[in-house]
Order: sequence, then structure tokens, then C-alpha cells
Amino acid sequence: MFRMAKPALVAVLIASAAMPVLAADMVEPPVVEAPPVYEPVHEFGGWYIRGDIDYHWSTFNGADYITYGVDGIGNPVPGTGAFDFGDLDGAFSIGGGVGYQITRYLRTDLTADYWASSDFSGGTSGVCAGGPCTSNDSSSYTTWLLLANAYADLGTWSGFTPYVGAGIGGAHVKWDDLHNTIDGVTTVHEGSQNWRFAWALMAGTSYCLSDRLKLDVGYRYSHINGDRMFELAPTTGPGAGPGFDDGFDVHEARAGLRYQFGGDSGCYEPEPVAYEPPPQPVYK
Repeated sequence: MFRMAKPALVAVLIASAAMPVLAADMVEPPVVEAPPVYEPVHEFGGWYIRGDIDYHWSTFNGADYITYGVDGIGNPVPGTGAFDFGDLDGAFSIGGGVGYQITRYLRTDLTADYWASSDFSGGTSGVCAGGPCTSNDSSSYTTWLLLANAYADLGTWSGFTPYVGAGIGGAHVKWDDLHNTIDGVTTVHEGSQNWRFAWALMAGTSYCLSDRLKLDVGYRYSHINGDRMFELAPTTGPGAGPGFDDGFDVHEARAGLRYQFGGDSGCYEPEPVAYEPPPQPVYK
């Protein structure tokens, strides 16, 4: 019996010695690395410049003026009068500005526009030399309009981005001399010029011509407050002046280009960039 157990014991010892070798020869499974995660990178904060042209129509809101008559013994008697009507022709303008794209949906800019001469025609009625009379009046005005604007871009679809905006600032209005004609006799009143408060509302759509250049087409409503329009004409008898207009409401059809120097223009989705997660600590 002992002789039978001895070979069995030897076999057990050999198998026990071979087990570590077999374990060392076992192939560990390969380490599979997770693929990198790709995310689009948005870098907002791009400066842009713009240039615009437009055609605008001004609504004349009326005008008042001071009159000077004489009483029965030749003393001056001041009074007031108002234009019976007044019309302004349309005109072109040109402008430019610099702005900043804050986010994909918000931007702001400063703009300056020069409005070319818009002709004025109007008329008054009153008493001249003891009897009723009417006048035909003509002049024109030009304006520099300076505005600080903010816009909400409403999203981009196939390169088109509708927007709404508002602006606030000032307008330098320059009236040419007013020619007042009564019964074939013309009196010239020197035109006035002054700075006035102005504000605007706008809406439109831009279109991506490239990833940096956009075509901008829109409408702007501008309001300019009233102020002095013309001076008292030199006269030794009855006369009128100065005169004060009640301001303008201006409708503008605009078109222009915007070029952005940096940041996300919002025209296209940015190229995805691989995101590598930070290494994880290894504990032993």
C-alpha cells in the first residue's frame, strides 16, 4: 500500500509546482482605450465693422414760429403762428460703424450715418398789411445721426439670421435758409443747426456670404426731437421768426455689409475638437 501511495504523492507535488508557471503563462485581456469625445468649440467675442446705405422718408411733424406785428400806433406786438402743412422729400444716406458680437444671440455697435439733403416745402396763412395772406416756404435739411445700438439675433437657418434691435443717441440737424414767399416777394430766414435727442428701432435679416462676411438688409424707424428751425429775418416792419420744428419720424430701408474679425460669427457650426478627459489616479 505504501508503494502505491508514494507515486500518487509525487504526482501531487509535481502538479503543485507547475501551477504558478501555468498561471504566469496565461494571457491577460488587452486594454481597450475609450475613443476621445469630440465637442465643438465656441469662441465668442468678435469685433466687426459695418457699412450701410439707405433710402429714407421723413415725416414733418409741424412747426411753430413767433410773429411780430404792430399796433395802431406802431408798437411791436409779438404773437405766434404755425405752418399749415409741410412735406419732406426722401433722400439717400450712407453710414458705418464698429461692433462686438458678445454671444451667438447678442451683439452691439456704434453707428454714424449721414443723411443727404431732404427738400422741404410748406405753407402758412395769416394777416399781412391788414388783410389775409398765404406764403409758400421752401428749405432743406441734412443730418448726422449717431447711435449706440443693441441687437438680438434670433437664430441662424441656412445662413439667414433674423434680428431685432434698438438704438439711442443724438442727431445734428442742419436746416438750410428758409425762403418765405408772399405775393411774389421772398424773405430769406437763416437756417438753424443744433444737436437733438434721437432713438431708433430696427428689424432685419443678415445672410452669411462667408464665415466672416454678412449681407445685412433691414428696416429702421428713427425719431428725432424738435428744435430751432430758422431765425428772424432782418426787417424793420412786421416779420416772423425764429421758428421751431416739432421733429421728424423717419422710415429707412437699409442694406449693408458686416465683416467680423474674430470669434464665432454664427454662420456655421465650428469644427469639432477632440476632448481628452484628465488622467485618473491609479491606486496600488
